[in-house]
Amino acid sequence: MTQAFDYRPALPPFWLPIAAAIPLVLCLVLLALPSLGHGVATAARTLYVFAFMVWVVPLTALQRQLYRRGASAVITVATLLVATFAMTLAARATSLLLQGAASDGGHQIVWSLLLFRGIEGAWLSLIAYCAIHAVVAHSVALRRERAFHDEARALARDAELAALRYQLQPHFLFNTLNAISSLVAEQRGPEARDMLARLADFLRLTLESGRCHKVSLAEELAVTENYLDIERARFGDRLRVRWNLGTGVLGARVPYLLLQPLVENAIRHGIAPRRDAGQVEITVNCERSELRIRLSNDLPAPRDRISDDPTREAVGLANVRKRLAHLYGDAFGLEHGIGDDGRFHVQLTLPLCGPNGAAS
Repeated sequence: MTQAFDYRPALPPFWLPIAAAIPLVLCLVLLALPSLGHGVATAARTLYVFAFMVWVVPLTALQRQLYRRGASAVITVATLLVATFAMTLAARATSLLLQGAASDGGHQIVWSLLLFRGIEGAWLSLIAYCAIHAVVAHSVALRRERAFHDEARALARDAELAALRYQLQPHFLFNTLNAISSLVAEQRGPEARDMLARLADFLRLTLESGRCHKVSLAEELAVTENYLDIERARFGDRLRVRWNLGTGVLGARVPYLLLQPLVENAIRHGIAPRRDAGQVEITVNCERSELRIRLSNDLPAPRDRISDDPTREAVGLANVRKRLAHLYGDAFGLEHGIGDDGRFHVQLTLPLCGPNGAAS
């Protein structure tokens, strides 16, 4: 099932901007301290503090509603300025009523002058809260956008790694099926059934959707041995394999299906064209914080070579290089070429990771 992403504006929890405004409330309380013991002034300051604490709840709801509707910055700012000004006037009017100011009839001018006197501080407090709310909302939206970006990158990386992993060589499948067909034609039923079973096991392992990108070296060797059993059925005594495993390497984490394309490349370009037997040698060692894998194979005589340039990077090697670049960035090494012994060598250097996937 495809995951449905929620692209609506990300809003913080309702309580978060209110909690972020606590320092602002403390500032208002500190500003009210000098007026303690001055009667009317103390009452007015106390009322402003309580009014601020009351108004932040509907002000938070209003600001969140503007965000949800996708209001522009101009409309949002204008609406909040008008709303905070009206809230400040309401608090000031309540203060005047409690003080009994201009209670004598007919003093409308005095009332109007008192209503607008000294409201700047209370208004700015509400405006400051709106700014705090905007900062908190922006921070939450930015974090959510980064999470989407990281998830999208991870999904793209997993998809490309899976695509690279599923690029099995058609030649291997065709050759294997042809070998099975030849066994059937020769009425060698048991060998044909055994080869089909091994092919089925290998395909099940390589195409298994639940596989992670890294497995233990022991698991990787088991898959590679399964593949080699199929190739041994094709080539018989013409294919010789030698393993050289250092101590403590079986638990190291390596990319899944790392060795199979390298071994396939060695057999296809090195062993298959030969008229006599050839050997594939795989050496794995740990050196300090690195896992070193060296794969060597005999080469065919010049007249038997499929390619004029046996040193070129074949599809299997290119596939491995791309996968390693996705998994390790620049923290890996991959070199190949013909050595002084006349054999083809592939040298891999990977960060040494333990069973939990962490670098040692």
